[in-house]
Amino acid sequence: MEFRVTARDGGCAARCGEMGLPHGTVRTPAFAPVATRGAVKGITSEQLLACGAEFLLANAYHLEISPGAEAVAALGGLHRFMAWDRPILTDSGGYQVFSLSELRKVTDDGVEFRSPLDGAPMFLGPREATRIQNLLGADIAMAFDECPPCPCSREVAAGAVERTLRWARVCRDVHGRPEQALFGIVQGGVNEDLRARCAEELVRIGFDGYAIGGVSVGEAEELRDHAVRTAAPLLPADRPRYLMGVGFPPDLLKAIGEGMDLFDCVAPTRMGRNATAFTPDGRLRLRNSSRRADPRPIEEGCDCLACRLYSRACLNHMFRCREMLGPILVSIHNIRFYARMMTQAREAVRAGRFTAFRETFVSRYLARKEDGPCSTH
Repeated sequence: MEFRVTARDGGCAARCGEMGLPHGTVRTPAFAPVATRGAVKGITSEQLLACGAEFLLANAYHLEISPGAEAVAALGGLHRFMAWDRPILTDSGGYQVFSLSELRKVTDDGVEFRSPLDGAPMFLGPREATRIQNLLGADIAMAFDECPPCPCSREVAAGAVERTLRWARVCRDVHGRPEQALFGIVQGGVNEDLRARCAEELVRIGFDGYAIGGVSVGEAEELRDHAVRTAAPLLPADRPRYLMGVGFPPDLLKAIGEGMDLFDCVAPTRMGRNATAFTPDGRLRLRNSSRRADPRPIEEGCDCLACRLYSRACLNHMFRCREMLGPILVSIHNIRFYARMMTQAREAVRAGRFTAFRETFVSRYLARKEDGPCSTH
């Protein structure tokens, strides 16, 4: 992997870069739609490219459960399997340590899971997670980590940091695919000193890039922002910085201002499947009765498939009668909205006006309150 910073904004830590990977270059800041099991739900590769997606995120844990990393490797690797010839990042399964807490047991060697499909036992540790990702062949693999819940005691958070660092060293040692970048993940919960220790030790171990994990797991917004502000300056300036699982527009722009480069989240597609579109004026709920006779597109001037061809009224009808095209179209719009937002952020950084851009964007976005709760993972 090659990474170079191409522009900086003198008024904040925001930056633009280019991340060269075996399957192409990702321009940063960049957002990855989530293809957990090898597909972005309901969206084809051609549609993702038309939306401007720079790279995708898939999940090694779920792909190992089905169809299995060996099977994917035998079929030519994850890019061929997914019919996506652009960069892919695979999460190691560390987030499932948090999200599947009722189906797992954490030990110092790894995690014993029960399959959410059939209850079959599965052990995942740093060696296993790295081997699975080597077999899948994504451009970027993530070190296996422990993501603690929030709230949790300092003792629990400290234990997760120590396991994360221990496992990170193992992942670094056994990583067997030189062309595949390996990223370490900063944990520490809401504890500033634990975040700092984890970041500094990961840098000493040495990785191709660094992620901030364990956020958007229940903590207050100000605590999440503090975790990012604590860790980001401690990560090498010549390596990409990845904020995991944070995905609403104001939060992304805030993180870009702190110097973060890469993002992923299910929000665009999960919200799309639930009849909610992202627009410059905030979220638009397409199931509302006020949309039934609305002839306008989701967003005036948007060049996505949904906005070029369909009205809000038609989309409202699709959701009301459970026509599967509705969730697909709104997901396409949301992915395009996020890609366009990243392009605008890059342009603002290059022009040295990112702070003004962010303030204007967020002020307009939050002016109309249609937001509701949604998990960002």
